[in-house]
Amino acid sequence: MLGIVIDPELCARVVASTGLSEREAQRVIGDVVAWFGEPVEEFVRRRHAALQLHGTRNDDAFAIIAAELSHRVVAAPTLSPRQLRRIVYG
Repeated sequence: MLGIVIDPELCARVVASTGLSEREAQRVIGDVVAWFGEPVEEFVRRRHAALQLHGTRNDDAFAIIAAELSHRVVAAPTLSPRQLRRIVYG
């Protein structure tokens, strides 16, 4: 959780709604912020590798990844299949 500043109001809301201690709430918030702070390139590579493990073809994988990117909390830019391929394969 280094470098992540937790909003005190958000922390208080999580504590009130979950019954977690303040320290636990800060850890959970930090984990969520770090998860969604993953750079687009890392997310694309990670998801592509996971989809390939399950036998997903590239065309289908890139369509799935593009859809997932559009639903992230902070939406990533729209990337074409070609841009996605370049991220994965260089």
